[in-house]
Amino acid sequence: MDTRLKIGLVSVSDRASQGVYTDQGIPELKHWLEQALVDPFTVVEQLIPDEQAEIERVLCELVDEQHCHLVLTTGGTGPAKRDVTPDATLAIADREMPGFGEQMRQVSLHFVPTAILSRQVGVIRKDSLILNLPGQPKAIKETLEGVKDSEGKVIVQGIFSAVPYCLQLINGIYIDTNPAIITSFRPKSARRE
Repeated sequence: MDTRLKIGLVSVSDRASQGVYTDQGIPELKHWLEQALVDPFTVVEQLIPDEQAEIERVLCELVDEQHCHLVLTTGGTGPAKRDVTPDATLAIADREMPGFGEQMRQVSLHFVPTAILSRQVGVIRKDSLILNLPGQPKAIKETLEGVKDSEGKVIVQGIFSAVPYCLQLINGIYIDTNPAIITSFRPKSARRE
């Protein structure tokens, strides 16, 4: 079993994949993960257009061939016709994890009323967790970390607080987070001292 966390980062954007502008999703995710994770990890990056078949192919490749424990997508989760990331994610999933999508919308509603338009999902494929994140760097950070008050106290948990325990349950890898960024939660019986 791999002991080092392997993360697939997928930015879904027609314009960024065509070079119209520089992708901001993957750099934001990498920066956040470098601050949040205390364990070493490796990253596999993919910048692709909003094409369902291509998204499905890349997600399958990251899980089935690259053996990523965690795959984070950014972009393509709205109601527009070209937003097909959740459709592709659900198409290749073994099981849906609805709590992740629910919590992402809960967090985002504290910042924008249009969060209800988001179709973000979380799924399991084989032994990997796949999460659809928003496309904007600010929203990525908010979704992962949650809502904090002016003193930094968490008001609404970000989704990443549940990711380490979820990975432990589905593929046995044990990772932890920097509590200054996000506190990972797991039952006492599942903690390593």
